[in-house]
Amino acid sequence: MKRLIPMLALCATATMALAQALPSQAEIRGMMRKVADWQILHQPQVRHAPTDWTNGALYIGMLDWGELAEATEKDTSYTRWIEGIGNGCRWQPHPRANNPSHADNFTACQAWLRLYQRFGGAKRLEPTQKRVDSILAKPPTVSLDLHSWKALERWSWCDALYMAPQVYAQLWVITKDAKYLDFMHKEFKATTDYLYDKEEALFYRDSRYFPDAPNDKFPHREANGAKVFWGRGNGWVIGGLANLLRVLPKDAPNRAYYEDLYRQMSARLVKLQNPDGYWHASLLDPASYPSPETSASGFIVYALAWGINEGYLDRATYQPAVLKGWKALCDAVQADGKLGYVQPIGQDPRKVTKDMTEVYGVGAFLQAGAQLHRLVAPQAK
Repeated sequence: MKRLIPMLALCATATMALAQALPSQAEIRGMMRKVADWQILHQPQVRHAPTDWTNGALYIGMLDWGELAEATEKDTSYTRWIEGIGNGCRWQPHPRANNPSHADNFTACQAWLRLYQRFGGAKRLEPTQKRVDSILAKPPTVSLDLHSWKALERWSWCDALYMAPQVYAQLWVITKDAKYLDFMHKEFKATTDYLYDKEEALFYRDSRYFPDAPNDKFPHREANGAKVFWGRGNGWVIGGLANLLRVLPKDAPNRAYYEDLYRQMSARLVKLQNPDGYWHASLLDPASYPSPETSASGFIVYALAWGINEGYLDRATYQPAVLKGWKALCDAVQADGKLGYVQPIGQDPRKVTKDMTEVYGVGAFLQAGAQLHRLVAPQAK
């Protein structure tokens, strides 16, 4: 009994410390609204097409925020904003005539199908289904080695695991046709087998960054000698895994495969968080890229918070990292709501400044905020 009392006291102290660090749900919603409103106000200046992958990542986060705003504040304006964009582009995938199977073509379709599942309407479903069916009629069989541009016909870069697999899973859920899920799992596993470093539990961005890749313009080692693992690239993967697991039913075939990969990456990434709360552009050489990086951090905070909420991750182990990461993300929000320190479009670690922003960074921020809102709910504690 004497030994038990100090242990109980220690647990109580740790629990109180966690509780004291929790932001309120109202604070989280206020920050999400501020960031979302800035982005909507400035969206006319965004140079990407409405169906571009960059905007697709924004729409996913905006729908998470829109559903939260509806549930808590009866505010439907954010969901209606996405609905208006979908109507404006007739619910099409990105055209990309020279490569219709490119993963980036389908990022926005995640939002289109999510709205279809909520509101119905064949117009929201048919363009995506038609494009996917055309791919399945003649699946690409090219190599995943991205030293050839033909490889872009398949999911040959790790970002693709956020962009496309979820759409195939959504079509399976909607139609119950196994061809969508079978193709998705085959291609997802092929990409993982090729790009996932099991020793590091991290993904290479693509084959050009393998340590033994041909000596070309792509770096194969960081300045400190570490392998090159891009922060946002791995953020894309773990955020995509969380999105995929949200789509797949609990009894879906091969679900355990994705759960296991998600847990492996979570265990690794939580150890790579920097003291400032961010995950930097380079995961294994943050000293060479000391600036904050909010797109990688946003996707990782989102995925870890989701895992705690769903019971995949231990709260005592992961919640401190999530809270520290959320505070860091909020610190990067400027007074007017602009989210800074977002690495521009790229494929490897690069320098980032406080004035850099991008729509996908906002999407990651809103996905993270929606899960944190669940995390701090009284019943969640």
